[in-house]
Amino acid sequence: MRRTLLVLVVAACTLLATTVTASAAPQVRHHRHYQHYTALGDSYTAGPLIPLQRLDPVGCLRSTSNYPSLLAIALRVGSFTDVSCSGADTHDMVAPQDVVLGPNPPQLDALRPDTDLVTLGIGGNDYSVFGTIVGTCPGLRDSDPAGNPCERHFTVDGVDTIKARLPRTQANVTAVLGEIHDRAPDADVLVIGYPRIAPPSGTCPAVLPFADGDYAWLNSVEEELNAALAKAAADDGHASYVDTFTPSLGHDACAPPGRAWINGKDLKPWAANYHPFFTGMQGVAAVTYAHLRD
Repeated sequence: MRRTLLVLVVAACTLLATTVTASAAPQVRHHRHYQHYTALGDSYTAGPLIPLQRLDPVGCLRSTSNYPSLLAIALRVGSFTDVSCSGADTHDMVAPQDVVLGPNPPQLDALRPDTDLVTLGIGGNDYSVFGTIVGTCPGLRDSDPAGNPCERHFTVDGVDTIKARLPRTQANVTAVLGEIHDRAPDADVLVIGYPRIAPPSGTCPAVLPFADGDYAWLNSVEEELNAALAKAAADDGHASYVDTFTPSLGHDACAPPGRAWINGKDLKPWAANYHPFFTGMQGVAAVTYAHLRD
């Protein structure tokens, strides 16, 4: 079974590389050829449960088929280092992360002076933004299925306490970018945004068990989180932001099987709940490749 999965993953990676390279050939003739690519990030980068999982360490739930791995193949990089780890936040860029059979070393320790490409997918775990939402909202749906009980729950004296955390996330990411430039001064640095979880209209409570009115709120939280990441990159002045939210329209958790980039509430052997499928990794890799091409 593992051999079959490996063959499928390699075939899919090869297809991605062939497709994006062939379609973009006129634009990439003068594209920088990267020699040393390092990927940093949390679970949306690592790819928990997506085959095949790496063991270095087991607790990071890092896939050999996540978007950095696919991007490395498409770009034909000279060397590739992936230190992304599920559960990581910006603190884990500079400190060891305690995971099963770990720890995962500080992610920025993987950088070196000749690193010439860095992708950074981080921020959703800072101040437990994602964890708090998915840990709270489904349990509130039954109290008001057609309303927005989760948004009301987190609104205190007129202040959205989830969104209020995001300026601090932005500052954290800006600080991480400064550290990246210090350690890899010649690298192209990309801040990768988060793809959409909920559709802009319609609901699918069997897959995404939020109250109907909380779908719009979830979208607005993601939009503000991504805006914070984009602002961090802009404030840094030497990094660029990759928007995956807009291109993932129609690929949210409510999309049909095969089109969805994000899994819903049910844990699957090949995808963690509320996390990307392999199709999502393919999508983000293609979007990031296009960003570099353009």
